[in-house]
Amino acid sequence: MERATPLPTRRWLLKGAALAAVPYALLPAPQADAQPEAVDYPSAEWQPATSSNYTASNRPSTYPVDYVVIHVTQETYASTLSIFQNPKKKVSAHYLVRSADGHVAQCVREANVAWHAGNWDYNTRSIGIEHEGWVDQPAYFTDALYEQSARLTAAICAKYGLPKDRSHIIGHYEVPGTDHTDPGPNWDWTRYIRLVTSA
Repeated sequence: MERATPLPTRRWLLKGAALAAVPYALLPAPQADAQPEAVDYPSAEWQPATSSNYTASNRPSTYPVDYVVIHVTQETYASTLSIFQNPKKKVSAHYLVRSADGHVAQCVREANVAWHAGNWDYNTRSIGIEHEGWVDQPAYFTDALYEQSARLTAAICAKYGLPKDRSHIIGHYEVPGTDHTDPGPNWDWTRYIRLVTSA
């Protein structure tokens, strides 16, 4: 036999109505253990790298930000997030852009030094953006990836006062001492800089 659901009491209804009338600002603050939104770029999703894979800092006070370094993952989006979250890998980037839709994940706060360039001086003075894909597979460089990445780079340039040019927006292969080739010959720099400039 089914039990009848009891009807709400008058007192219960009045308490609910009173709570609904309270302005949001007067409601209790979230609990202390609630995680605050931790992104520097409003369109990004927070997907934190392990703290074993970057250096805590206070940029731009401790180091100026002079470059945006463009990378290609040579991995899938999901695998790249897993790598950044694995303390044994000793690698991270500030941002990761997904190929299919241009979705942006932030993995390291911009104030911190991500380990992405393979050169400590450049790590301290740059924001690293990884892009899902492979250097020899241009199909991964979708319109959405270019457009969303360009908006991100434009926002970084505006925030740190960087010119939107190839002297300040560089490929990983241009970092002194690197043995990397990304973003590779299929990355359309002319298109990318044009998108950054117009973003």
